[in-house]
Amino acid sequence: MSLAGRSVTVKVPATTANLGPGFDTLGLALALYDELTVTVREQPGATVQVTGVGEGEVPTDESNLVVRAIAHAFAAYDQPLPGLDLVAHNVIPHGRGLGSSGAAIVSGIMAAKGLLEGIVEIDALGLLALATEMEGHPDNVAPCLFGGLTIAWVTAEGPQFKKLIVHRGVSPLVLVPQATMSTALARSLQPESVPHADAIFNVSRSTLLIAALIQSPELLLAATEDRLHQNYRAEAMPDTSRLIGLLREQGFPAVVSGAGPSILVLCSDPAQRLAAVELVESESATPWKSLVLAVDFKGATVVTHPVEAA
Repeated sequence: MSLAGRSVTVKVPATTANLGPGFDTLGLALALYDELTVTVREQPGATVQVTGVGEGEVPTDESNLVVRAIAHAFAAYDQPLPGLDLVAHNVIPHGRGLGSSGAAIVSGIMAAKGLLEGIVEIDALGLLALATEMEGHPDNVAPCLFGGLTIAWVTAEGPQFKKLIVHRGVSPLVLVPQATMSTALARSLQPESVPHADAIFNVSRSTLLIAALIQSPELLLAATEDRLHQNYRAEAMPDTSRLIGLLREQGFPAVVSGAGPSILVLCSDPAQRLAAVELVESESATPWKSLVLAVDFKGATVVTHPVEAA
């Protein structure tokens, strides 16, 4: 079956991973979206047009991460890669701990799923496996693919996930600084082992966090305590660490978003969210952008457009 003229539009949410104690396991999809349209063309190769975040910065040829993700999916199912034209409108901040690389990978894999519709069917675990192979771990790509709160783990059969619906009282706030943070750098600050007491501490808090997010938001402050990763990374993002300390002292469930340096505040009501914004504005010497966001429950979507008659 020829792919000539096929076109798809993909929409993917931002994500925040770890959520404090759920290191490399828990992730949450947020209602902030990158959009991508991919059209098959006759000429080989790929072109990429980018507007919004990353415009003039990200590659616009075959080395683009989205194009590489499409190629990865086609290769995994032994399909020849056609020529492609991509038009991307990016809103998710880059290098801020909001899953931008995971979103790019998921965009490409979902585009491949749409383009191969009727030729190859890629199920949920197949999508997760492809995305995890490229991203290296499933904590961001799982919520990006499936929405909501996700628990991700890896077995001998590949990555797995469980999607949960977040309590309607949970009101996420993301505070985004001007500075960026390398995920590789953040991970390099992590020790190979941690004290036994800290491991037990995080097991208790991560299980409590799931209960707080789906049933009891009033427990979010205690449930977002962490001893596995945030303290080790604090020296690399002092402003983030200081503000999280101030927020938590005032009763706000603040944590590092992903690898940082953005801050996630898992408020239990909209009024608390506004108070957190005011505190950061009054206490920070540098500008932070406040993103008042809902939880995304749908995850990534793909729409296949009808092939136009010649």
